[in-house]
Amino acid sequence: MKPLQPRASRADSKPSAELRAKPRAVAKRGRPVGDRQAKSSELIEAARFVIARDGYPGASLRKVAARAGYSTGAVTYYFANKEEMVATVTEALFDEFDGWLDNQPSSIDLRAIFDRMIVWTTSGRGDAWLVALQLLVRAATDRSLAAVIQKRYARFRRKLTTLIERWQSAGVVRSDIRAELLADQISAMADGWTMMFPVEPNRFSRGRINDLVNAAITMLSP
Repeated sequence: MKPLQPRASRADSKPSAELRAKPRAVAKRGRPVGDRQAKSSELIEAARFVIARDGYPGASLRKVAARAGYSTGAVTYYFANKEEMVATVTEALFDEFDGWLDNQPSSIDLRAIFDRMIVWTTSGRGDAWLVALQLLVRAATDRSLAAVIQKRYARFRRKLTTLIERWQSAGVVRSDIRAELLADQISAMADGWTMMFPVEPNRFSRGRINDLVNAAITMLSP
């Protein structure tokens, strides 16, 4: 992930009682020091925490600052405003989605992608599924955010389509359906599992997840 460029702005939303009571550290004034990329990642994680718990309407730079242990002024070196913060969080989420497709083993392994997807969904890291849901709801009325999601999701599907075409050429994935359509189906499956896991966890027990993955692989096989 590329480090964020310093920007200047202010946010005036008040932090929730929980965040005021339990900041991660004593707020540091001024520009955060140290590794810029590490600090950017730290602030993105704090933003995810706030968005997951307070939703998009309740998220603010001030709350993110409280969560990360910085002053609001320090956070504005990285996010000019709330909209930029949310767009950055969105980009970071899609970086993780792209990670499902990167570093593929030399042997063709369909299961590896599904395993990575499931680990991401069930890990609870930063409550990423809650963040994704909040972003999708907001994007329905926020054209700028919708544009970011559309751009990154299209890129993800293109990468997946290329991977499926390679698998089709190797005879591992069925070739009677266009790779583009299979990529869209796999993406939709991932969306559904990600959104429903926290609502119906019993549907995603370890044994049943294995059965779901086997079924998906069977549907993709020649």
